[in-house]
Amino acid sequence: MELEKLKQVGENEWMIEPHGKMRVPGIIFATEELVRAMDNKVYEQVVNVATLPGIQKASMAMPDAHWGYGFPVGGVAAFDPKEGGVVSAGGVGFDISCGVRCLQTGLKRKQLEQIKYQLADTLFRDIPAGLGSTGKIRLDDVELNRMLQGGAQWAVERGFGKPEDLERIEERGKVPGAVPANVSEKAKNRMRDEVGTLGSGNHYLEVQEVAEIYHPAVAKAFGIEEGDIVVSIHCGSRGLGHQIGTDYLREMLQAAQRYGIELPDRELACAPITSPEGEKYLGAMRAAINVALANRQVITHLARKAFSEVVPNAELRLLYDVSHNTCKVERHKVDGEMKEVYIHRKGATRAWGPGHPDLPPVFRDIGQPVLIGGSMGTCSYILVGTAKGMELSFGSSCHGAGRSMSRSQALKKWKGQEVVRELEARGILIRSPSMRGVAEEAPEAYKDVSEVVEAADKANISKTVAKLVPIITIKG
Repeated sequence: MELEKLKQVGENEWMIEPHGKMRVPGIIFATEELVRAMDNKVYEQVVNVATLPGIQKASMAMPDAHWGYGFPVGGVAAFDPKEGGVVSAGGVGFDISCGVRCLQTGLKRKQLEQIKYQLADTLFRDIPAGLGSTGKIRLDDVELNRMLQGGAQWAVERGFGKPEDLERIEERGKVPGAVPANVSEKAKNRMRDEVGTLGSGNHYLEVQEVAEIYHPAVAKAFGIEEGDIVVSIHCGSRGLGHQIGTDYLREMLQAAQRYGIELPDRELACAPITSPEGEKYLGAMRAAINVALANRQVITHLARKAFSEVVPNAELRLLYDVSHNTCKVERHKVDGEMKEVYIHRKGATRAWGPGHPDLPPVFRDIGQPVLIGGSMGTCSYILVGTAKGMELSFGSSCHGAGRSMSRSQALKKWKGQEVVRELEARGILIRSPSMRGVAEEAPEAYKDVSEVVEAADKANISKTVAKLVPIITIKG
């Protein structure tokens, strides 16, 4: 991206001043190096989002932003329904509620070394991964609709987890307002046997070591120390969420024309939040969020079973679960006034700061854990939400490294088996049903996650707490 188009307004904060049909400025949180490395399409998409009706304060891009469908991946935007605000399927994305949860195991690295090959094979055996993978759970119409409304709460009620898990899941495991009737039969049929599966792409289950602590007080409050072994799970609403995105993009394109919304890009298809079309999408999208929360909960259950077979004394406790790719109703201060707004976070993480009344009591005085995924051979991070982030970014932060090259480019550059061998030589075990998928997700196909996290830290939209390094990766 050309730096000359931007005005620097903070150490890691850049403004696109309103021009043309922009209703608000654009704000990019990133270092100069990350901005220069961003595709010019990110600039164009941030500008386009700023033209949508009812947008509040700014169209934002997080440090890991890259080109996406309509909105940039790493895009954040808030809309006020009282000012004609819209909801956009492209602003949520196709993998609705894709997210990360982190489990603490109570184990240390030295306890893992002797059994890590057995653990890797057991996890790979028990947790289905890959494109179109299916699990052992089969859902009829009644049970499927209950999951769409119940989320992780449904899963725990069916024996997939513990009631205390729910306290440490965003929305306590279930978003209200899900309407299964708004989800197409095609979308539902794609989910009937996919509960408890990782899927493909950059979805994974990873056994990691806490390698470094940056913020000891917060780390202590989170209950993590150097040398701890944790498990991170990254996946979403599988085929159901993707189908909802596909179904509603078509409907929203027609709705935008019907309501006279001028779209600079067809991919920004949207509808007024208060319109029948907007409300219908929100009901379906919330059902997809619940599916993702249920899916990560069932995978947690499977991971616990696998660990209990290999390490009987391990107890996997949930640290936190947080989603990307959502549109949620939240209260934020805009121009000095508290407002109820609809926050689109596409490839961005909710990162509420201390004092937020909707955080679980255990995190209310500290801020929310912000879980940042890496790629197979690189590190991941745990951050914490900040009060400043509530002002600057509607309590949002980055979600991962963000791709630096396309999957087709990665395929030309790497072979899956070579990537697996190279990582095993570094002590990282990869288990995957697809060597093509491993090549597409080679660590070097992503930006430097440490640079992305440092940018978020210096921009004060979240603060770095701990670095995690991979030991075992079950790759989708």
